[in-house]
Amino acid sequence: MGSAADGADLLGAALDRAVRAADASLGTLHLLAADGETLPLTAVSGLPVQVTAPWARLFLRDPLPLTEAVREQRLVWIASHAELARRFPRSALLIPYESALVAAPVTGPAARGVLALHWPGSHSPQLSAKRRSAVDTACADLGSVLGSAPDGPPGPPQAPRAVPRTRPARQPGGADAEAELVDRLPGSYCAVDTAGRITFAGAAAAGLAGRGARDLPGLSLWEAFPWLDDPVFAERYRAAVLSRQTACATVERAAHQRVACHLYPDASGVSLRLAPAGPADTADRPGTEDLDGLGAPSRAVSLYDLMQLAASLAEAVSVQDVVELGADRIVSAFGAQGVVVSVADGGKLHVVGHRGYRPEVIERLDHAPFRDPDAPTVRALTTGTPLFYASRREMTEVDPAIPGVTGREAWAFLPLTVSGHAVGACVVSWDRPHPFSNDERSVLTSVAALIAQALDRARLYDAKHQLAQKLQTALLPSSLPRVPGLDVAARYLPASHGMDIGGDFYDVIRCDETGVAATIGDVQGHSINAAALMGQVRTSVHATAGVPPSDVLSRTNRLLTDLDTGLFTSCVYASLDLVHHRVDLANAGHLPPILRRPDGHTEVLDPEPGLLLGIDRDTEYRTTALHLPPGAMLALYTDGLVEVPGTDIGDAIAALADLLSRTPQQSLDGVADALIRPHEHTDHRPDDIALLLLRMSPDGG
Repeated sequence: MGSAADGADLLGAALDRAVRAADASLGTLHLLAADGETLPLTAVSGLPVQVTAPWARLFLRDPLPLTEAVREQRLVWIASHAELARRFPRSALLIPYESALVAAPVTGPAARGVLALHWPGSHSPQLSAKRRSAVDTACADLGSVLGSAPDGPPGPPQAPRAVPRTRPARQPGGADAEAELVDRLPGSYCAVDTAGRITFAGAAAAGLAGRGARDLPGLSLWEAFPWLDDPVFAERYRAAVLSRQTACATVERAAHQRVACHLYPDASGVSLRLAPAGPADTADRPGTEDLDGLGAPSRAVSLYDLMQLAASLAEAVSVQDVVELGADRIVSAFGAQGVVVSVADGGKLHVVGHRGYRPEVIERLDHAPFRDPDAPTVRALTTGTPLFYASRREMTEVDPAIPGVTGREAWAFLPLTVSGHAVGACVVSWDRPHPFSNDERSVLTSVAALIAQALDRARLYDAKHQLAQKLQTALLPSSLPRVPGLDVAARYLPASHGMDIGGDFYDVIRCDETGVAATIGDVQGHSINAAALMGQVRTSVHATAGVPPSDVLSRTNRLLTDLDTGLFTSCVYASLDLVHHRVDLANAGHLPPILRRPDGHTEVLDPEPGLLLGIDRDTEYRTTALHLPPGAMLALYTDGLVEVPGTDIGDAIAALADLLSRTPQQSLDGVADALIRPHEHTDHRPDDIALLLLRMSPDGG
């Protein structure tokens, strides 16, 4: 029976084969965690695990090349850092090295993940057929391993596995000569393999480590030289491996003793030259002085999580976005089990998001009043001072109720303050006692500052967005008239980004016992002015309904040109005669209606279009008459339903007509839902969508 370790070995071997076959600098494998939301690093070939912080844990929803490959189950190729910055700016910020990469999905029967390979920046801008074949073969190999493990597919490990690359055998008797050569040179020298294990060390390097030269091979570079556990060194190490260019980092070995570490990479590993640092070693590295003091083992990870959080929050729009991103990053970076984010409102703290707590616990914490000024959350909020409690005993001395309510053992109460104004509080908690170092307190405080700024901005956005939505809803019909002999359904979706109000509108007007008017239109732009003009257009159409369609558009056009708003409006107006099953159409620069006949066949209508409303006061509009038999359906829509960047608008309208023809005959609401559904759950809806369906009842009423 195989073991999890066997499965991990097989995955590592397959990853190593992929890196060597593709002649890549670096390869990583991430497997989806049980939560279905994160991709922990499972194996790496080409880098030691000590410098893999940027790849340690990816969130599936984040806009990254690797996560996109998993979400969309397709290969993602990035030819250069410039392309990475253009398509995935967050990745470019965290991996600022000139390199190319490919990310390809790996799928097994019960697990999935992503393979990523990196090449130096001198790599060809095209993914060659040979290397594409190596990627395809590797994904198949990895998928086979995931599906063939007797005990089920190996899941992501607690810590990533570094896969050492195969190294050519040395000629017997050469080691002593190499050692003599190196020991004659100034400085200290050692070599490490792709997993960061020392393969050779000179006597001077052994002296820096306080060991014998024969004791170093086989040790991790960081075991031999603990003072290399520094974010500057880790960043330069990654840069050297990915770019295959020499690099240098200055680190502090002891007080007032700085060492310049020169790195020389190739496919088999990295050679290092360690020498006392001089002015030239730091002169060309802005910010090195500031970073060199961050030498504790966990600080590199905290620094990168802080950068990831900053990049994520820069893209967050709503309060919910801020809370989810902030909570996820804090839990991941600090090993916390609980996060609660609250905002101050009317003398109370209202919980707007949390991680790691049952709903009943949150109910007790929600809407907590500022009654007790000594309560940790209130004190942190009102004083603007972070509070840290490393154990249940420390917390009990301050507030004995909190351990019982939360079930935690350590807490950090972080005020969310912007420009001296308290907007809320973030409480981070752990299941075990958690001593807080000075550095961790500083990083947590910085995290709170980032969240506070994003939260303040997001609350303003949410308030304006809600106001815009309410105004938009008020300008649209609250209900459509019930007309015997005519079925009607309408849908409206606002744009998914931005807080401005759209100008899309629709209306159905009962003219008399047998006549109904229907209209749909789109005012240029997204603004308060566009919404106000939309209201005026609807009012004008409503007031003139009942006269021939061409006259309705002509009168509305004169009104808009007299108003001289500088905005133009497209509009289709339809007059339906329910007795004679006839429809008269007039079009002012709008998209053509679609007619679905009773047999399901669809036709894109072509009423003669006139100019947009509001351009020329003397424009004349023409009326087109059509037969509309019982069971026939007329679809009116705005461009948000069909426009796709890079797609011809005629092709997009034809695709909508085809979808309408294939939609089963059912209630009109069901048809409307089917046409709108592809647009409901997308994060990239750049424009408003309005849809109006009208169908002559098959039974005539």
